[in-house]
Amino acid sequence: MYAFELHHAKSVADASAALSRTGGKALAGGQSLVAAMKLRLAQPGHLVDLSGIPELKGIRREGDHLVIGAMTRHADVVSSEAVKGAIPALAALAEGIGDRQVRNMGTIGGSIANNDPAADWPAAVLGLGATVVTSKRKIAADEFFKGMFETALAEGEIITAVSFPVPKKAAYAKFPNPASRFALVGVFVAQTGAGTRVAVTGAASSVFRSKAHEDALAKDWSAAAAKAVRTPDANLNSDLHGTAAYRAHLVSVMASRAVGATH
Repeated sequence: MYAFELHHAKSVADASAALSRTGGKALAGGQSLVAAMKLRLAQPGHLVDLSGIPELKGIRREGDHLVIGAMTRHADVVSSEAVKGAIPALAALAEGIGDRQVRNMGTIGGSIANNDPAADWPAAVLGLGATVVTSKRKIAADEFFKGMFETALAEGEIITAVSFPVPKKAAYAKFPNPASRFALVGVFVAQTGAGTRVAVTGAASSVFRSKAHEDALAKDWSAAAAKAVRTPDANLNSDLHGTAAYRAHLVSVMASRAVGATH
């Protein structure tokens, strides 16, 4: 590790001001940022700790939406009766993130702000058509994820909560890397009030919607229909864990499993 200055924010306004003033990084659960700093992949001179801001934590139902505070830990989502009652797919997704230590430290806001290509939460946000609430505005999921580790967040802008519309049906299935538990390929499927949505993580440089799967499932919501779709591999990742063609195959396999698990 190297020298940096740590700022303990007491409010969202305090954190935003510190980030704008220093050009530093927001520290949520630290499960991605601290690891990147140890490897010198990130070297911020200032960190703004968000853990002391109470309004960023918590889970609540607001009409036909489930609102999860940005600093809510994965473990809290797993154990939440509100989540299990409204969108059980989110509790199942959170339970499959990393290991127990990661789930007890990592946060939903930190995950989507980082937008790791193989993270689980971006698939849920995009798959449900959620709204990302920040210190400055509200951003639709389709406009939030811009590319590898890139989002629509502006400098000094902080995620405060994510508002998920309660779907008719939803589920998430992933093929995890056995070491990291990140998704080699993960697929979130949902029947929402706005139609069928299918989001894929782990397969490309950023989370994306699979229109081919959405069209197929809109006509026939079945595991067989999802598995029959062929995903082009032209823009998919290829590395030592799996070729682009392998990932393309997994997209339909995971979509099929997710549809089969919907309730």
